[in-house]
Amino acid sequence: MPTFKHDQHRLHYRERGEGALLLILHGNTASSILHQGELEYFGQRYHAVAMDFLGTGQSERVDRWPDDWWLQGAQDAVALMDHLGVDQGVAMGTSGGGIVALLMAQHAPDRVRAVIADSCVKRQPPEVLRAEVASRRQRHPEAVAFWQHAHGEDWKQVIEADNDLLLRLAEQDGQWFDRSLSNIECPTLLTGTLQDSLLHNGAAQMVAMAREIDGSQLVLINGGDHPLMWSRPQRFRQTVDAFLAWLEGKKE
Repeated sequence: MPTFKHDQHRLHYRERGEGALLLILHGNTASSILHQGELEYFGQRYHAVAMDFLGTGQSERVDRWPDDWWLQGAQDAVALMDHLGVDQGVAMGTSGGGIVALLMAQHAPDRVRAVIADSCVKRQPPEVLRAEVASRRQRHPEAVAFWQHAHGEDWKQVIEADNDLLLRLAEQDGQWFDRSLSNIECPTLLTGTLQDSLLHNGAAQMVAMAREIDGSQLVLINGGDHPLMWSRPQRFRQTVDAFLAWLEGKKE
């Protein structure tokens, strides 16, 4: 089981393939084990690496996730690149992992060649975050099966730590970023679906984000749900393939 340490915490990752680094960053309540499909698909052409964020999957547990957990995830991802001996890579995240990918581009711009941020927005209103936590606590069977697969026997502790984090985020007005996205200078692809049931005004927010990030690309699919990566995997992969091919063309 490949692991590395950062800030005294043990973190786990999975990898497939060889070549340029493609970091795969999971969303809240998920983990790297749920990205086997992405690892196998993108690992055919890239060194695809999916990490478990602090407190999730097979990474070290902490009782209370830090308020800046997403920024911590960005810093851990950079530390993983150091561990792998890689100077630069493409950060591809979905949902909360998309937030992490964008934070990487803001806080470690020299390490991020490009960002692919799927199904994420700049802000979730406090009432939406609180409603999400209330829904999780209903323990719907499909959700429980998802969490058990993602985290194992102690899934309840993981999900409650995440719930506590979202409630604290609600107290901060649901804002993930403390600075404008306009400082992101690397090539950026934003993807999502018009029917995302978890994001507040998702399509409109993603349009605003694309306008804020100079030269960014935005693809919104009419169909699917949250996240696009899993609800419409073929469309998502086709979109990412085209973006990565364009990115490779920029090098030549």
